[in-house]
Amino acid sequence: MATVTREQILGALETVMDPELPGISIVDLGLVYDVQVDDNDNAHVKMTLTTPGCGMATMIVDDAQKKVSEVEGVNESNVEIVWEPQWSSDMITPEGKKKLGY
Repeated sequence: MATVTREQILGALETVMDPELPGISIVDLGLVYDVQVDDNDNAHVKMTLTTPGCGMATMIVDDAQKKVSEVEGVNESNVEIVWEPQWSSDMITPEGKKKLGY
């Protein structure tokens, strides 16, 4: 039975900031598509980037991987970049829109 929760993983991901938009997390930007924790406390994250050619891709993914792996109880973590569905500004959370001044 898993002891790590999806909410804990999302909480860790909320500390991963987009370097080009200081103060807004990848969660608030709507970049995190799926978070799952299996019965062995392995965390699996599917996320995207605002554009396929994002120059900060490696930095963002590395930070997300690091933060997820630091959650107490996580055995293994996997952060996967996916491109479907394609990201759009409609995916930004209400909190993210507030931070961006929408």
